Amino acid sequence: MAKEKKNRQSCSVMRKTSIGGQALMEGIMMRGPKKSAMAVRDPKGEIVFEEWENKGNNRPKIAKLPIIRGVFGFIDSMTTGYKALMRSAELSGLEEAEAELAREKAEKKARKAAKKAEKKAKQHGEQPEGQIPEAPAEAEEAASEAVAETENTPAAEEKEKKSSPLMVGIMIASVVLAVLLMVVLFIWFPTFVFDLLANAFPSVFRPAHPALASLVKSAFEGFFKVFLLVGYMAAVSLMKDIRRTFQYHGAEHKTIFCYEHGLALTVENVRKERRFHPRCGTSFLILMVLVSIFVCFFIDPIAILATGEPLVQWLRTTVRLLLLPLIMGLGYEVLKLAGKHDNLFTRIVSAPGLWLQRITVLEPEDDMIECAIRAFIAAIPEDEIDAEMAKIAAEAPASPEETASEDAVSEETASEEIVSEEVAPSDPSDTPEG
Repeated sequence: MAKEKKNRQSCSVMRKTSIGGQALMEGIMMRGPKKSAMAVRDPKGEIVFEEWENKGNNRPKIAKLPIIRGVFGFIDSMTTGYKALMRSAELSGLEEAEAELAREKAEKKARKAAKKAEKKAKQHGEQPEGQIPEAPAEAEEAASEAVAETENTPAAEEKEKKSSPLMVGIMIASVVLAVLLMVVLFIWFPTFVFDLLANAFPSVFRPAHPALASLVKSAFEGFFKVFLLVGYMAAVSLMKDIRRTFQYHGAEHKTIFCYEHGLALTVENVRKERRFHPRCGTSFLILMVLVSIFVCFFIDPIAILATGEPLVQWLRTTVRLLLLPLIMGLGYEVLKLAGKHDNLFTRIVSAPGLWLQRITVLEPEDDMIECAIRAFIAAIPEDEIDAEMAKIAAEAPASPEETASEDAVSEETASEEIVSEEVAPSDPSDTPEG
């Protein structure tokens, strides 16, 4: 055990990779330099695999500059991740489960209507006792429509969904709502809470000196943002489906670590890896919050130096919104730096994200690791895939057919040795004296 631990410690990250991933509904998406792939478990437990070429490779040069590339990367990750998440919901049977639930509700409603009609008929003596009246036409139609919706094969509808303007509109609306929610939670709400407390306790939250008052306000809003983020992550982690998604998140991290350590991508090797990775979306979230605290801290001091007083609230909020692209870009660069280097600075920077991953990254099951490996292999660059597949083949257990043939060969060899011993001439020295 000690020897294995020593080998693990000495096996530091041998190579860095730009491949990243995202946990989905019952699956994982991996995004490589040129290709992305997703592997999702369907309701039968089988892996459904899909891959596609990345579109971000054709960006203009200006979109690849530091800071700016972080903004484009964030938008690209949001759109690609949302599409993959919706697709995984289809493949994993989540939509079918929702349709089944809707059908059951419609049938239940129809049964209630039928019972109500039966009761009413008995009260008026319109039906002989024991004879169940027919359900109303509306109830029958509702039940038949619900059954018809669930029995329709989704294969024909999937093409419509992918190219439908409605689905594109839904995706855009979802992204806009997510951004609005982020603005409300992390910009407006902390300021609103601070103003409430400042009005209640002005001596504590509103010092006489403008610079000190700005420092108190910025510090409170910063700590409150961190509290909101951690509280939200902890709350959603209590949901069963989200916990499974967090387990797939762990499978993603372990697989990336296994590849970076130069080990073959097998379930056994991946299982041994640690699940906390510095280059993680959770770390990016907490880094964005911390960077926003640092950047927004200078808004009021600069305004006081320029005009002699802090900005009014609406103007302060506007400036913070305009600074969002800068915050995204800086957060991306810091995360990229932490993923490429291992020193005191990057460890300090990575510490909050690694701590928060204890909530969002859980230990995976073996079938989850299989999905992660399948998606990761497809995302590996072409110049590395041959060497990786050779490693996997070298560590792969023998199939039953190969084992049987090896056993047959060994038995045949053993029988040949026995026969050769029986027919071999005896040594005169072994013959007993007469």
